[in-house]
Amino acid sequence: MTTKKIKPYQGPAGGWGALASTTRFVFGSKKPAANIRNLLRANQVKGFDCPGCAWGDEQGKHFSFCENGAKAISWEATGKQVTPGFFRQHPVSQLQHQSDYFLEYQGRIEQPMYLNRETDRYEPISWDDAFALIARHLNTLEHPDQLELYTSGRASNEAAYLYQLFGRSFGTNNFPDCSNLCHEASGVALGQAIGVGKGTVTLHDFDQADAIFVFGQNPGTNHPRMLHSLRNAARNGTAIVTFNNLKERGLERFADPQSPIEMLTPKDSRISSHYFCPRLGGDMAAIRGMAKLLLEWDAEALARGEAGLLDRDFIERHTSGLDDYLAEVAATPWEQIVEQSGLSREQITQAARVHAGAKRVIVTWAMGITQHKHSVATIRELVNLQLLRGQLGKPGAGLCPVRGHSNVQGNRTVGINEKPDTAFLARMEQHFNHPMPRRPGHNAVAAIQAMLDGESKVFIALGGNIAAAAPDTHVTARALANCTLTVQISTKLNRSHLMAGKEALILPCLGRTEEDVQASGPQFITVEDSFSMVHASQGVGKPKSPHQRSETAIIAGMARATLGSQPVDWQALADDYDRIREHIAATIPGFEQVNERLQQPGGFYLGNSAARHEWQTDNGKASFGADPLPARLIPEAITTRAQGMLSTLQTLRSHDQYNTTIYGMDDRYRGVYGQRMVIFMHPDEIKRRELQEGDWVELVSVWQDDVERKVGGFKVVAYDIPPGDVAAYYPETNPLVPLHSVGDGSDTPTSKSIPVLIRKQEAPRII
Repeated sequence: MTTKKIKPYQGPAGGWGALASTTRFVFGSKKPAANIRNLLRANQVKGFDCPGCAWGDEQGKHFSFCENGAKAISWEATGKQVTPGFFRQHPVSQLQHQSDYFLEYQGRIEQPMYLNRETDRYEPISWDDAFALIARHLNTLEHPDQLELYTSGRASNEAAYLYQLFGRSFGTNNFPDCSNLCHEASGVALGQAIGVGKGTVTLHDFDQADAIFVFGQNPGTNHPRMLHSLRNAARNGTAIVTFNNLKERGLERFADPQSPIEMLTPKDSRISSHYFCPRLGGDMAAIRGMAKLLLEWDAEALARGEAGLLDRDFIERHTSGLDDYLAEVAATPWEQIVEQSGLSREQITQAARVHAGAKRVIVTWAMGITQHKHSVATIRELVNLQLLRGQLGKPGAGLCPVRGHSNVQGNRTVGINEKPDTAFLARMEQHFNHPMPRRPGHNAVAAIQAMLDGESKVFIALGGNIAAAAPDTHVTARALANCTLTVQISTKLNRSHLMAGKEALILPCLGRTEEDVQASGPQFITVEDSFSMVHASQGVGKPKSPHQRSETAIIAGMARATLGSQPVDWQALADDYDRIREHIAATIPGFEQVNERLQQPGGFYLGNSAARHEWQTDNGKASFGADPLPARLIPEAITTRAQGMLSTLQTLRSHDQYNTTIYGMDDRYRGVYGQRMVIFMHPDEIKRRELQEGDWVELVSVWQDDVERKVGGFKVVAYDIPPGDVAAYYPETNPLVPLHSVGDGSDTPTSKSIPVLIRKQEAPRII
């Protein structure tokens, strides 16, 4: 492990640092030959889809992976295994005190395990006995809605479709999903505004844009392949305007590790032409300011007898609600815009001039936008900006939410939705000749509350690590422990295995990189990226253990044990995934003739109705939103309870991390090495609090209840972030996020806007 130090990073993102890190990780896994073979097949035709982010694949590239993708692939392909012997040595109560890094570093789960409460240890169990235990619990529930079926975005389309068919055939729409914790606001806002909860652009549009506006994201760590698209766009003269709370190196400069010129010379690529750091939660005000200026300039141009800036033909033919929106913009004072955004009017003017001068504009965003109380309204404001100038449905223009996990969008497409529409349920009923439940189900926050209240009894997780991913960590742990049965379908040991129900199972599954051979022969699965491209993924490595099964086979085993042969022959579907895809084709629009279309290299495009100017809204038009700016970013009810100087905390990932998986202790681009317990603060904020860099502090969140939520042992690190805002890594800070501090209309935890008190501590004791 690297020595603990803080050393500001001076180089570009990518470059030799990324190459060196990738090399260390690949060769340090003790299976370098297998890892190199895997990397050469990542994101390739007849290869497997990277288990990391959902950015689209660039066809024709021999090396189509990034540093963090290489880490994810090597992490999954480790030769280390968690055997029954490991669990004999380590009781659960002891493992609960280990770090998340330690848990996952132990390797792949070798065989099914059952938690023996008397010995406090996981012990081996056969697959048949595991399935029988699940069936016994499910078939003795008082009501189907006492079952919660959680899904990770890593699951394939085939596994996700089979999972939702299992749940709905059992009688529930309880499908809490990882998307509830991150991008739910995107789906809600886009559904309201344009009738489809997905982005409207393709990867090719980035080559044709005149301007790209990047909001609330850090591609250098979270989706590094995006930097290739931004770098190429910048080199082609595209203006890239970034709004992000922290200064992130990947949005400033990038050196392509696969470019000999950039690796062998000091040359690198400037990414952002303009970089603005708004206050946490201030993006909506900044966007409102841009719209206000565009409307003023449009009126001035018309008064001069010139063409205006607005696309009036587009607005007239394709939109509704403009008058209400114009009234709301006019009523928003500049004083509120400047104060709330944390940006000057001059800075907002610079951004608006870029938008006004571009014929083709893409707006892209991620979790820096979606994890606030007013996230849905903020995304509606982004859509408003694009609607004003007709920046939808033409080459090089549109809306682009950047999803996290590799198939989180595909899961939703094939039915992982706690609020399915009636048309989908009707198709399912007709095709399977089986009734489907109509009651709305639980999202992630509602599921945790239902388990906490004893209303839900059984929790099954198809991947993921909800104990580390969910808010209010201690509350989530109590909710899981309150279940009669928890089942975790996993590749590696994680925190959720230790926050178990009264009975608990760990069921080991194959990874994306591994061969999946069923009765009909080798199988492939499919995924959908952020650009609605569906393509095949087929693993190449040998499974680590004969006891590991595919997610699809595990779901079919649970369903067969619970439901028998109703409403399908579950084993036949597990034997041949083509049969699952035939059911998908019959019930999910856009997947017609899916098995034939998957034969084409790169897969196929599902299409996007809004990109075709077909608006699946109530009135058949795209809708302007007329939301006022929040009265206050931190409600007065909270500030009056604080009894101290509040800061606003955002949780974020380090560079050696993907979601809750921690690969190491370094955050290279932010200059943090060998440690994770740090808090990033502006130098002026450090002085204002009478602290010094290197001091130790504890964080106490303030919420509208009397529950004490605090974490301690954080080292103060100076960073380029607006005064009053601070940042620290999750899952270490997830205990500070109240379960019911959620976004309006989305129920997404507000992990980017947590009011906290910061208190100085003594340096932690080293034992």
